[in-house]
Amino acid sequence: MSHINVQPEGWVQPRGYANGILARGASLHIGGQIGWNENQVFEAKDFIGQMEQALRNIRTVLEAAGGKPEHLVRLTWYVTDKQDYLANQRAVGEAYRRVLGYHFPAMAMVVVSALVEDEAKIEIEATAVIPD
Repeated sequence: MSHINVQPEGWVQPRGYANGILARGASLHIGGQIGWNENQVFEAKDFIGQMEQALRNIRTVLEAAGGKPEHLVRLTWYVTDKQDYLANQRAVGEAYRRVLGYHFPAMAMVVVSALVEDEAKIEIEATAVIPD
């Protein structure tokens, strides 16, 4: 057993996330990643560009620990503009799949009034379980 998607019987199948993931292995907790690069420079000013960079940052930390995108078990998204997110659903999905493929862990999204870095439009925390 590596990772098992937990889907309660009778529940509607979620789109783009899992209701639960059961996993065994080494836990990796990735701190909130925002849309800046490895030099802490924002190359993108728009929501999708920052979202994709934040996901790339998560993937980079994950790979540095020996993990792969399919080892992610949870993502918590903090966004400053709900309407910007909703208006770009197709682009969100495309950018997500470019970086993390077709693996959809348990997720939550929280709308916040601001993030610590003034330019940041999104911050994403991640948890992964890397098999032994």
